[in-house]
Amino acid sequence: MSRRDIAEVGGKGANLGELISAGIPVPNGFVVTSSAYRQFLKDNNLVPKIKKILSDLDVEKSDILSKKALEIQKLILSGKMSDILVSEIKDAYEALVVRSASKLVAIRSSATAEDLPSASFAGQQKTFLNVTGAEQVVVNVQKAFASLFEARAIYYRSINHFDHFQVALASPVQQMVQADKSGILFTVNPLTSNEDELVIEAGLGLGETIVSGSVNPDQYIIDKASFRIKDQHIAKQAWKMVYDLATGKNVHLNLTVAEQTTQKISNEEILQLARLGLKIENYYRFPQDTEWAIQSGRLFFVQSRTITTLKKSVQPKSDVGIPENTKISSGEPLLKGIPASIGTVTGKVKIIHSPAENNDIQVGDILVAEMTNPSFVPAMKRATAIVTDSGGMTSHAAIVSRELGKPAVVGTGQATHQLKDGEEITVDGARGYIYRGKIESQTIIDEHIVESQISTPNDISILRDVVPVTGTIVYLNLAEPAGAKEASKLPVDGVGLLRAEFMIAEVGIHPQALIAQKKEEEFVKSLTQGIFDFASAFKPRPVIYRTTDFKTNEYSGLTGGEKFEPKEENPMIGFRGANRYVTNPEVFKLEIEALKRVREKFNLKNVHIMIPFVRTVDELNKTLEIMKENGLERSKDLKIWIMVEVPSTVLLIDKFCQCEIDGVSIGTNDLTQLILGVDRDNEKLSYQYDERDPAVLMAIARVINVCKLYHKTISICGNAASTYPEIVDFMVRHGATSVSVSADVAIQTKKLIASIEKKILLEHQCGA
Repeated sequence: MSRRDIAEVGGKGANLGELISAGIPVPNGFVVTSSAYRQFLKDNNLVPKIKKILSDLDVEKSDILSKKALEIQKLILSGKMSDILVSEIKDAYEALVVRSASKLVAIRSSATAEDLPSASFAGQQKTFLNVTGAEQVVVNVQKAFASLFEARAIYYRSINHFDHFQVALASPVQQMVQADKSGILFTVNPLTSNEDELVIEAGLGLGETIVSGSVNPDQYIIDKASFRIKDQHIAKQAWKMVYDLATGKNVHLNLTVAEQTTQKISNEEILQLARLGLKIENYYRFPQDTEWAIQSGRLFFVQSRTITTLKKSVQPKSDVGIPENTKISSGEPLLKGIPASIGTVTGKVKIIHSPAENNDIQVGDILVAEMTNPSFVPAMKRATAIVTDSGGMTSHAAIVSRELGKPAVVGTGQATHQLKDGEEITVDGARGYIYRGKIESQTIIDEHIVESQISTPNDISILRDVVPVTGTIVYLNLAEPAGAKEASKLPVDGVGLLRAEFMIAEVGIHPQALIAQKKEEEFVKSLTQGIFDFASAFKPRPVIYRTTDFKTNEYSGLTGGEKFEPKEENPMIGFRGANRYVTNPEVFKLEIEALKRVREKFNLKNVHIMIPFVRTVDELNKTLEIMKENGLERSKDLKIWIMVEVPSTVLLIDKFCQCEIDGVSIGTNDLTQLILGVDRDNEKLSYQYDERDPAVLMAIARVINVCKLYHKTISICGNAASTYPEIVDFMVRHGATSVSVSADVAIQTKKLIASIEKKILLEHQCGA
């Protein structure tokens, strides 16, 4: 195959043949030709039928275009291949895989007007991955034929003035490359049009994630003359996509901390890619955009096309480059813990042992404690960083630090003993290191920080252009009113979890102490202001306010709290949540009053309510009755959710769905502890705490399935969705309505969900 054969094998097929001729490693395969496609249309008398459907079509009317496209695809898929063509495809497949350890192949679509120097039709037709068996190859080749009439393909041909029947489709069938590493290579810098540079993008796992923009790849700029790496940016890749033999599907896997920030390909692999890239360009005598994959150390090129977007007469700028990651200067770390919230800061240590010492923390101090709880929040806000002895990535200190945007290292084991009040240290929250003294570092430029720390309208407009739209709603978990305005700039759908505890901790006095002093209005005004800050910033997007879920040990830390809070051996399963409202409703009524003022006085009807730690149906109904008696009742503009974080709500979820609620949000933190019987803050047990445990996933799946039957919305607001891509994948695949995550991973989550939804759609179409 060569460029002379485009009419028969299409642009992709021709380019693969050219790569082989140039001595470039390409996965073995064969091509079902465009002649076979045309004969298929003729055998089934499809051309006049398709022409009739396309007659007078206005491609700018997307709803009509989509309807016509589906109608044509259905016609093609209902056609019958000739016995001769079926036999030839099956024989070619068997010959291809006979000596191969893997029987899996990729079936691609190669249009005869694709990958031309004047236009790139890339992405307009379908690719079917991990197909096995001769019968399935035949089925998927026919699906490839049908994909020539995808709505986007019809539209693209129309606006580029290509006749729909002058363009035919060939179908290359190649052995699958289960990539350990993959990416893209441009033989000219596509940003600057600098012809003296090659640009390589690389990531771990299958290349679909990089091509689709779901992950941020490493980027390397190579000088063509010397093959010197002129500049590089090592991106943080949180997850990868791999093929799972057990399920026969591509799955998203979490990467280790080391994998996330390590250079994805070696310098030797960069050099090998650069040399082959230059060889490809010299062969074509024109700049190329290529796709590559590495499996078990073997490099393959799976695509090459002409770059059609180069700017003419653009001079390269000497200062154009990609910034390096932060590099901490030399020096042995004093302590090592769990990196919990990114950032590197220097400050003076202040050790506190209880919330009673909150006022000892001054602005700029580094708060060091055994562990934290909501009563520590005022001090955490003033601190410049947080360090704890105990806890993990899901501990209070870790979650709150990420929400506050403060660097944090948790689980150091001995920070309160080894560090001294007043000594200067540097906290590296991205890597989990504590250094003595001030450590000089370059300006931190990390894709994660760039995405999460947005400060100007221009930044936001750019961000909205590149962040994908998803069917699954993405909310934020928030708590700090001062950060509401900044968080509202993120391209998310609202707030899925607004914690009340932070705002109450800010008051500093136990609500019942205020009631005893007849200062209820002070409490209501403060809470009203906090809720108002969020509701006004996010309007008209919804803000789901979770009513107070202080535990007794946390409430007792507030001024006057010891007088009103009982001593409990295990506050986590003690006097909290909905039970507190029913047993002692005075404080709950003050919350209701604050919510009413925000919704009625300020007309912020985007505020809705979520009830935490619900144990029984009776408890829920009594809570709803208290709300109704005090002027808050479920309606078309007031939605009521409950948290699912107690096993009883999982087992009786159908009964809860029959109550006056609109939906549920799964709190994986407490649900995991209660299902597994594990205290996540207990260092001896924390290794067993895992939201991905099969028992937890079974519970989540049950909640989703039952809620769907009752037409209730389903979300997740536990830390798992912010930490594990597998959990997001699980939620989306099972049909959750939304996920709620911390602000620092919101954009990353949007990209991940877009990738998952695209994969589900592809799997559905492949199985249709």
